[in-house]
Amino acid sequence: MAEMNWQVYIILCSDNSLYTGVTTNIERRFLQHKNGKGAKYFRAHQPVRLLYRESGHNRSTAATRERKIKGMRQSEKYLLALSDINEVASGKA
Repeated sequence: MAEMNWQVYIILCSDNSLYTGVTTNIERRFLQHKNGKGAKYFRAHQPVRLLYRESGHNRSTAATRERKIKGMRQSEKYLLALSDINEVASGKA
């Protein structure tokens, strides 16, 4: 059985753009982004805060979910951030 410790996340950037990614450690990954490491996107867009997190994925389902979210309009991503499944808003670990 594949490990189910992958998370899908959305980060709000200083220019109000949104970045979607996947990781197994959101704290480490956010710090990497903040330091300009990893995704090239953050060399031009300063991350401000974690807007959305969804856990319980394996690598495959996380990648599938990431693609789906990346295909959403920005307004749809904000609605997702306001939804009950957002672990950032709900305080779920």
